[in-house]
Amino acid sequence: MNSVMAVVQCWDDGVTNDARLTEILRRHGAKATFNLNAGLHQEKRTPAAWTYQGTEVGRLGWDEMTAVYAGFTIANHSLTHPHLEQLPLAEARREITEGRERLQQFFGQPVLGFAYPYGTYNEAVMDLLREAGHVYARTVGNVEQPFPPQDPMTFHPNCHFLADDFWARYEKARTGGVFYFWGHSYELTTEPMWANFEAMIARISADPGARWGELTELFAKK
Repeated sequence: MNSVMAVVQCWDDGVTNDARLTEILRRHGAKATFNLNAGLHQEKRTPAAWTYQGTEVGRLGWDEMTAVYAGFTIANHSLTHPHLEQLPLAEARREITEGRERLQQFFGQPVLGFAYPYGTYNEAVMDLLREAGHVYARTVGNVEQPFPPQDPMTFHPNCHFLADDFWARYEKARTGGVFYFWGHSYELTTEPMWANFEAMIARISADPGARWGELTELFAKK
């Protein structure tokens, strides 16, 4: 059993709620990865990109993303968020490679991780991700022991951050040494949910048997 569990988290889609979420993470010294679609952001934020449970969801603008994500890790979520396995190979390759290249150029950091849009993929997409230089790709599956994955291109997390059994999975993950959760900040739709989320982050930060880790560090060559 590992003495200190690495807790890793990632958040998808680059929405305006990420600005509030990153403030909470900074307050508690939490690390995180944000999975972004470089082809869907405009210079200024898009206030109503879509709706979730009757609430409009906005997407961040490029003019604020450097400040919002300062100190956090950026990963690729494809260029425009399609079902990649349904695209012709050349188009899927462009979605993956151009998405990664634009993020690297803008943020000035290596973009090594990937999150599958809609959680869907096939072997051909996995090969394209390797070809483009990604070291892992996150699914939306749930497993008790996520690391090491059988294949880094099918890196299944422990659970979604709103899972009913979040803390049970957290405790079980101690034996494997890694706990991995994910979500979208637009799913935080009420003030009580925001308060509960901050309490969750604070609880993890205060856990002497856990530390905040980076996803890419799990795959770093020794």
